[in-house]
Amino acid sequence: MPHVKFILPTAPTNPVTMNMGMAMPSWYDIVGLDERSNENCAGIAESQARIAGILDQEHADTGLPYDRMVLAGFSQGGALSLYTGMQLPEKLAAVVVMSGYLPHASAFQVQQPSVPVWHGHGTQDMVVRYSLAEKSRDAVVSKGAENYTVHKYPIAHTVSPEEIGDVLQFLLTRIPDDATCRIKLQDPAEMSVKELKVAIRKAGLTSQSVGLMEKFEFVKLLQDHRAK
Repeated sequence: MPHVKFILPTAPTNPVTMNMGMAMPSWYDIVGLDERSNENCAGIAESQARIAGILDQEHADTGLPYDRMVLAGFSQGGALSLYTGMQLPEKLAAVVVMSGYLPHASAFQVQQPSVPVWHGHGTQDMVVRYSLAEKSRDAVVSKGAENYTVHKYPIAHTVSPEEIGDVLQFLLTRIPDDATCRIKLQDPAEMSVKELKVAIRKAGLTSQSVGLMEKFEFVKLLQDHRAK
């Protein structure tokens, strides 16, 4: 999907109760995955705000409409995508959950019932059991969601090429290449050095910019990258 920009945020490192209190990348604390324990998700509100902030910043920076944005994630990332994406004031193109579940259900309210949710889950998953996928679907639908589908795969707590292929086909139906909503990027030659450095960082070119001193060098680096 060369017409799509992928943003991959990293969760902060926090102690996780279910991991014997050891620190690990985590969007919120996980006490347990049973219904009672799943209500204790310390930190989820902050992570929800962070993800919503990323979408808002993209909209502000590029003018990209929210209905061309998708939230997707695996395991806890999928749980946060579901929790955040269905509660936004703006309607997204879709939410993709892989081996995830609905966290903090008592505080969850569907704000965008027509947003389609694609949920893939392994029937051999011993970490987040397949039954949680169906329970999550039922809970979200009971809150008003209109299009929540669960897709089962003979895998454990992981993803498979088949699942990734199915996600791709789903995304192509939700955010196909569309010339009418392409973002017009600012001409590097018209950017300030500060703007060039920000654009270079966002493009993942920081290591290639080490040692560059003159503005024309930054401009050429960004222009060459876009030409590819």
